[in-house]
Amino acid sequence: MLETSARLLRLLSLLQTRRDWSGADLAERLGVTGRTVRRDVDKLRSLGYPVHASTGTTGGYRLGAGAALPPLLLDDEEAVAVAIGLRTASGGTVAGIEETSVRALAKLEQVLPARLRGRVNALHSAMLPLPGRGPTVDPDTLSVIASACRDHHRLRFDYRDRDGSETLREVEPLRLVNTGRRWYLVAFDTDRDDWRTFRVDRLTARTPTGPRFTPRDPPDQDLAAYTSYKLSNSAYRYQGVFTLHMPLDAAAEQIGPTSGVLEPLDAHSCTLRAGSNSLDGLAIWISLIGCEFEVHSPPELTTRLATVAARLTRAAHNSPTPD
Repeated sequence: MLETSARLLRLLSLLQTRRDWSGADLAERLGVTGRTVRRDVDKLRSLGYPVHASTGTTGGYRLGAGAALPPLLLDDEEAVAVAIGLRTASGGTVAGIEETSVRALAKLEQVLPARLRGRVNALHSAMLPLPGRGPTVDPDTLSVIASACRDHHRLRFDYRDRDGSETLREVEPLRLVNTGRRWYLVAFDTDRDDWRTFRVDRLTARTPTGPRFTPRDPPDQDLAAYTSYKLSNSAYRYQGVFTLHMPLDAAAEQIGPTSGVLEPLDAHSCTLRAGSNSLDGLAIWISLIGCEFEVHSPPELTTRLATVAARLTRAAHNSPTPD
């Protein structure tokens, strides 16, 4: 009986780790025959777990949605990660889930083994989240987008641009990207026949989602770097390219992924790509980083830097000297 119960828990855990399993894969993982897998699936169904079967030569199984949430089986690292995630979510950028996160965290900590409770408590005592003041996103919207990304369903939504104009978009969603303060959707815009990056707090999803699509090759293998470039460069009138005489790690402490893209040159310097709609703004911003630098583009920025430098020099000379 104990062996059977342990195997049922293992089977349930496997069904929760990915969407579809073949009977042969489950049998191999559990070290049993396909017949035993079928019997164990029937036992899970008798306990109220909605395990769906697919037809075919090999057969397959999927854990479906039921009337109630089944127990989630977490290993040690997963349990710690969920606890820290809930703690962070209590003061995060998703609207309306702060209290819910605290309740879920209390339930999780109640059943944590002592060896894990100490780790989680130590991390919690050292964490002091500062509540964000930027835009928040609706958790239901995030869920709709995440499901569309996972299931490869087209997504339709009303989108508000930075100038306030609204358009209806239909996209093939690829991935949600979180920068810490904001959420973005990377998707292929079917009407514009190109990849686009959308701020989630500016979109209102239309449900139900559209038909399934065949996923395209992503616009870049490094999707994080691609998103960083889109947010910090391509959306702006001017794209600056600079050499910073500063180590990459030191530059990264001052320049976030939504402000610019950094690439290493050597141990003491790096390349920065950053955009702006104002040459004056770009000139002032690059001068405030606090290191020597060269401008590679745009060429007109070099002239503007000289103009700004002369203006600052005159201000320094003309201002009263402190007593």
